[in-house]
Amino acid sequence: MGIFNKNRSDGQTYDGQGDDRSGMIDRIKYNGLEDELVWKFPYENLSIGAQLIVNESQEAIFYKGGTVCDILGPGTHTLSSSNIPILQKLINLPFGGNTPFTAEVWFINKTVKRNLKWGTKARFELMDPVYGIPVPVGAFGQFGIRINDSGRFMKEIVGTKHLKTTDEVISDFISEILNKVQDTIGKYIDQMQLSILRLPARISEISQNIQSRIRDEFDRYGVEITNFYVDSINYSEDDPGIVKIKEQMAISAAQVRQAMSNKQQRDIEGYTYQQERSFDVMETAAGNEGSAGNVMGAGMGLGMGFGIGGAMGNMMGAMGGQMNMGIQNQQQPTVPPPPPVIMYYIFVNNQQLGPFNIQQLTDFVKQGQLTGETLVWKQGMPQWSKAIDQPDLQTLFQPVAPPPPPPPPIN
Repeated sequence: MGIFNKNRSDGQTYDGQGDDRSGMIDRIKYNGLEDELVWKFPYENLSIGAQLIVNESQEAIFYKGGTVCDILGPGTHTLSSSNIPILQKLINLPFGGNTPFTAEVWFINKTVKRNLKWGTKARFELMDPVYGIPVPVGAFGQFGIRINDSGRFMKEIVGTKHLKTTDEVISDFISEILNKVQDTIGKYIDQMQLSILRLPARISEISQNIQSRIRDEFDRYGVEITNFYVDSINYSEDDPGIVKIKEQMAISAAQVRQAMSNKQQRDIEGYTYQQERSFDVMETAAGNEGSAGNVMGAGMGLGMGFGIGGAMGNMMGAMGGQMNMGIQNQQQPTVPPPPPVIMYYIFVNNQQLGPFNIQQLTDFVKQGQLTGETLVWKQGMPQWSKAIDQPDLQTLFQPVAPPPPPPPPIN
């Protein structure tokens, strides 16, 4: 036998026997690099009584004949059949003391690896659910991992490799990450009916959704996702789809500002949206021929003299009653009154807007101004509530059916 080196811990010391390393190893210690998640001790000629040193945030796995003998945590361990009972069955002990045997020792680095980068190599196309315009987008971010099941990681990922680095693990999982990123973002904007240009404001929520979706995939291989972040979702400002969406958003914003302006004007002059609609109906009737039109025309003229406000509303109501009485005298059946108009206030950008009817709210949904999470309130409700929770608004957020298939070609 060659010269025995009591301090050999990394397989790099020389025992006088060349590459065969015939001297027994009696001190086993990790000597890999910080970036390595798995490192195999380079020699297998061990002995009963050898000292195994496992650092904090490490585990050591013993293999004998392809079988896991044991997994040992931090500390100094003396190899013996009492510490590793399966050794008694796997190793023939013809003589006691420092009985030599062969086995593999693998060290597992269980520290958290943070700031691992991911990113799409090219932009992928998403269909904007609000405006129906396709837009190519890219995404970038970072994540952290930790090995939480050494045995499973060794079996599913490492195999017979002598080491496994962090970069190699990222390479193993990057395709799965990018697939989940693209799929999750697409499903999220469809579910929320959210325009692509609104994505940057939802990055935190999207990050949580992606992490929850990839967690099970990583766990299958004994790896824990400690954190996952989307740092940016980007697109080209010059892309034709982005230009069109911005144009549509500008129109929508102008409509909202006009609605706010109209509400402020009504508040100042002292009438409601319902009364304003009544004025429009009566003004239209005044332009029609017949006795009703003459009465309404006279009413509108008088109304201008008294000013628009509460007095005008009362006056128009009285005139409308007279008109209805005249019509009833000329007509046989009584027409039932129209159903009440459902009006909602909405809470957008920390401002109360409205009231708006269902058609106006439908337009706001299409323009991305109103989502299922927007707070709304109408007369009779005890408090503000999410729009999606209101029965008469739920249909606004249901997915739109795709267009029917084209007719078959004519032979």
